[in-house]
Amino acid sequence: MNGDISYSIIVPVYNEEAVIDQTYRRLKQVMDSTKEPYELIFVNDGSCDHTTALITGFGYQDDAVKLITFSRNFGHQIAITAGMDYASGAAVVVIDADLQDPPELILDMIAKWKEGYSVVYAKRTKRKGETFFKKQTARLFYRILNISTDLDIPMDTGDFRLLDRKVCEEIKRLPEKNRYVRGLVSWVGFQQTAVEYERNERFAGETKYPLKKMIKLSLDGLTSFSSKPLKIANYAGAALFLFGLIYLAVLLLLKISTTSVIAGWNLVMAMQLVLTGILLTMMGIIGEYIGRIYDETRDRPLYIVSECYGMIKKERNVKKVV
Repeated sequence: MNGDISYSIIVPVYNEEAVIDQTYRRLKQVMDSTKEPYELIFVNDGSCDHTTALITGFGYQDDAVKLITFSRNFGHQIAITAGMDYASGAAVVVIDADLQDPPELILDMIAKWKEGYSVVYAKRTKRKGETFFKKQTARLFYRILNISTDLDIPMDTGDFRLLDRKVCEEIKRLPEKNRYVRGLVSWVGFQQTAVEYERNERFAGETKYPLKKMIKLSLDGLTSFSSKPLKIANYAGAALFLFGLIYLAVLLLLKISTTSVIAGWNLVMAMQLVLTGILLTMMGIIGEYIGRIYDETRDRPLYIVSECYGMIKKERNVKKVV
């Protein structure tokens, strides 16, 4: 670790040419105000626009700018991980490039860190410019995650946070392929606190987290930190067994006490559809876990760096416990 660097700011970017200039200027203004040495680590997650050229241009006039370029798009959580692998600051800050999270809040995070907190995460009090559907699904996901796990994962938070060097080093040791970084931060522990803010609308460009990616992130969070979905099969089986007994008793009573004919074909088909649906759902849940086990056993690298600017290219070093 380079002891001369106080702060490493990790900025994952993917096709952010419309906003990256403003992002750089605001980050630079904020970090210059600290009067302490810092680095701006942009992680280019396979952008196919002019994002790379623009960031390289910043580096020509600013030694604090560093760029990691992936060989292809590996995903937002992997980009954050790569930034942590390369960061050398005593404190590491993760922030997205879209300016929904205000860079000025970093100063409040630094103040909390200097008070002795190892993790300072940003908690949203309002989410401007987001649809009702996205707000409600995010709210539902956080609550399901907290119910499903024994971890205290703060609700209404994203990846915008400050990590002390020791926390960053512990996260670097974790070998998961399907990463849910905010969950990993909660898992490693240490003293954590929040700073609240109102999340703004995206400054420019389009969201890089459409519904498909949000669903994958949610699945990564649930399957990485909870095995309770696997227990649904037990609960569903017990419930169906109880329902079957009750229904059988009802049919016997109807047979004994009435002379009406019970139409069995429709009933059998309906129950068959319900049972088949439950079985397929359970198989899907088990498949999600098996797929993640398969990802871990392949032992492929999390990402491939095609080039670096302002820093030396290196391999990710994760020590696995055998």
